[in-house]
Amino acid sequence: MTFALKRSVLATAVAALVAAPAYATNGMNLEAFGAKAGGMGGASFAYDNGNSALMNNPATLSLRKEGNNFGLGLTVLNPNVDARYDAYGMEASSGGDSYLMPSVSFIKKSGQFTYGAGILAQGGMGTEWGKSSFLSMDLATGTATGLEQRSEVGFARLMFPLAYQVNDDLAVAAQLDYVRATMDLKMIDPMNMVHVDASDNNDFNGRMTGDGWAFKLGAHYKVSKEFAIGATYHSETDISDLEGSATLTVMPGSPMSAMMPAGAYPAKMRIVDFQWPETYGVGVAWNVTDKFMLAADVKRIKWSKSMKNFTTTMNVMDMGWQPEQSMPQNWDDQTVFMIGGQYMIAPNVALRAGFNYADNPVPDDTMNPLFPATIKSHYTLGVGWNIGGGHSVAASLAYAPEVEQTGTGMLNNGLTTTHSQTTWRINYNYNF
Repeated sequence: MTFALKRSVLATAVAALVAAPAYATNGMNLEAFGAKAGGMGGASFAYDNGNSALMNNPATLSLRKEGNNFGLGLTVLNPNVDARYDAYGMEASSGGDSYLMPSVSFIKKSGQFTYGAGILAQGGMGTEWGKSSFLSMDLATGTATGLEQRSEVGFARLMFPLAYQVNDDLAVAAQLDYVRATMDLKMIDPMNMVHVDASDNNDFNGRMTGDGWAFKLGAHYKVSKEFAIGATYHSETDISDLEGSATLTVMPGSPMSAMMPAGAYPAKMRIVDFQWPETYGVGVAWNVTDKFMLAADVKRIKWSKSMKNFTTTMNVMDMGWQPEQSMPQNWDDQTVFMIGGQYMIAPNVALRAGFNYADNPVPDDTMNPLFPATIKSHYTLGVGWNIGGGHSVAASLAYAPEVEQTGTGMLNNGLTTTHSQTTWRINYNYNF
């Protein structure tokens, strides 16, 4: 293969890789919600895991005592992502290494009913590649363009649960979720020598936004005093297209310069039909002794529908929306296995540990080494402390060891990504 042909293949590959957001953990779904479940590998469907049941199984909200509960939480995701192209001796490290996801909630139990509201960041991650990395090169000349590449995606939910205690053994729940999605993109098309900037560099928002609705259903059944079963269903979201302002920069020597001279042009960008997938699962909890509990869940995430394609369009200088461009993703549906244990070392102190496993949902031929979703295993530890006076805190740590994936498709052959991460969680609750 001649150098010119190799350069053309590389240019085509990189151009195709800069048109999607970044994901982490179980696909782009966090492996756990809340510090208590976070310490137990994410297992949460069949026992009282606090206000985080809003994202787990809302039926378990009925397991608490009567009264009010106010909760605050923070999740900190620390990914370590590298990309390389061994055939060309090129490598780069992402500067996106810390993402904050807060939560706040208020839940009230009165008689047979439990209800309230909560706001929670469901997911958030991105990658940031320096202006001098190989991902920012002008491949025709082999020099850096000085234009940054960046991606960040986030989903947040405002949730309204209603759980009902049917009898001493059975609880059911329904929940309405308002969902807001945000996305930032800075990307280079090295074939056409243009740069798109649809990013606001805000850690808690994105330049392109969309919103909509979803719902959850849940059930919890006590088989005996020691053993319980939980099940939940989360609908696919119905979110509007993500849209926001952008800047299109045409670089000198661009094939587009005959129509648009080199320079920066105002534009709008739209991400079409970007949805959070349908999810359902079942779990068990077993109080082996008064001090020791085991929990295990399995859930199915239906990525094959929501991540079949990644579709975008632009409107430059209000000249009209261009035809939609779709990049195949073809993610596989994902089965997630979670198991955890809790041991009370004192009446008010719990230690927790767990494990979470799911296959990588991204096929090799559509793998995007700049925006990986390749994590498979999570090892977790946690602690809970009932301080007294209605106050309690919980914390957890999840470690995901490095996973490597190399593309095999026409546009990503030989491109490799490595990805590892740690996730920290802390929750504070006040019962009154």
